[in-house]
Amino acid sequence: MTTLETQPPEADEPFDIGSTDDSLQRMIGLFGRLGDTYRVYAPLRRSYTYVIHHPDDVKRVLLSNHRNYTKGAGIDRIKLLLGKGIMTSEDELWRRQRSMMQPCFHRRVITGFASLIAQANDRFIVRWEARAARGELVNVTEEMSELTLEIVLRSILGSDHDRLSQEHGANPFELVAKDPARNLEFVYKFRSLTKTLQELIARRRAEPAEESDYLGMLMSARDKDSGAPMSDRELIDELMTLVVAGHETTASALNWTWYLLSQHPEAQARLSAELDAAPEFPAPSLAQVEELHYTQQVVNETLRLYPPGWVLSRRTVEADVLGGYLIPPRSDVLLPLYLLHRHPRFWQDPEAFSPERFAPENEAQRPRFAYMPFAAGPRHCIGETFALYEMLVHLYKVARRYRLTYVPEAPIELEAQINLRTRRPLHMRLEAR
Repeated sequence: MTTLETQPPEADEPFDIGSTDDSLQRMIGLFGRLGDTYRVYAPLRRSYTYVIHHPDDVKRVLLSNHRNYTKGAGIDRIKLLLGKGIMTSEDELWRRQRSMMQPCFHRRVITGFASLIAQANDRFIVRWEARAARGELVNVTEEMSELTLEIVLRSILGSDHDRLSQEHGANPFELVAKDPARNLEFVYKFRSLTKTLQELIARRRAEPAEESDYLGMLMSARDKDSGAPMSDRELIDELMTLVVAGHETTASALNWTWYLLSQHPEAQARLSAELDAAPEFPAPSLAQVEELHYTQQVVNETLRLYPPGWVLSRRTVEADVLGGYLIPPRSDVLLPLYLLHRHPRFWQDPEAFSPERFAPENEAQRPRFAYMPFAAGPRHCIGETFALYEMLVHLYKVARRYRLTYVPEAPIELEAQINLRTRRPLHMRLEAR
């Protein structure tokens, strides 16, 4: 009997893998016992879900045979929240929307948000100065969420950000940062904000002006073949996608960054030395923060250990071969990035925080598809460069002024749902440098 006539190893017990609160912990154990490729019977889906960890198979799913895969398990839940934005759409709609949006994320456009990102961090620093003077602990998890939400909303709404807050008495989108639950109640509240966006779109059409924010850019985007703009529904779904995707992943990554730096004083000292030696620009450009090589390594190592999007989900169209096993048509396939990034065959001492592993001389030692916190292939995250820029500017601005010391209240626990977060907020003590 050839390998292709067998099924991969199977989990002893069925469970709805990827959809349960304990999925990550169980997948860690299954990977240790069953290896790179295995399957689990998922009762709710009444089918097997295949889980892969080898970079060669990841490359096949996301790049070399990507046309044989659609979005997989769990996408319906995300569609309730985001509609048919580029995170959830498929086929021609996805290709059209992606093509229309791609120019909005060019490096030149992203650098155009330099002042916006820098000023948000400057206001943030003033707030921390007052808290440091009072000796208060800061809720870093909450702070990162508020900061990144402000940046993404100002980049989308521009001057209408403050106008909406004045008209509503508060920022109508603040529930994204204030309400950590992602249940049906949250979905209802969040989707109700589409009315606010519809009114804003109508106002801009009635009072046209030159706008350099994402709403203005997307309203001006045209299909390259037909010359048609996005419909209002398409436009709103893309805006809602940018709000959630542009906020939660970056907030989570920065939360983990501060935690890891607080636990590794030698890395924090090396980061501080690099920042101290760098010129201090009021609003550094993308190219300028990319000169901070060790700072980039810190960010990359954080994303390796704690990728916000900790698992990717795909579904086969036709049968495929992964890990030497035949995967049937219409089968769900999970790619757990958390485990890919800690694969002992491709990472030395994989549980350790070691930013130096992303130095150029070390990166060449592992496969390209062993690390991909923003996914890869045609559907890689469109906002990758913006997110990295935002993180680098934050560290450039804040880490040159403060050290943070984690004040443990309980052991760190992972919450692996749509994004990988700390189960409880992290509180830290500020120390001015």
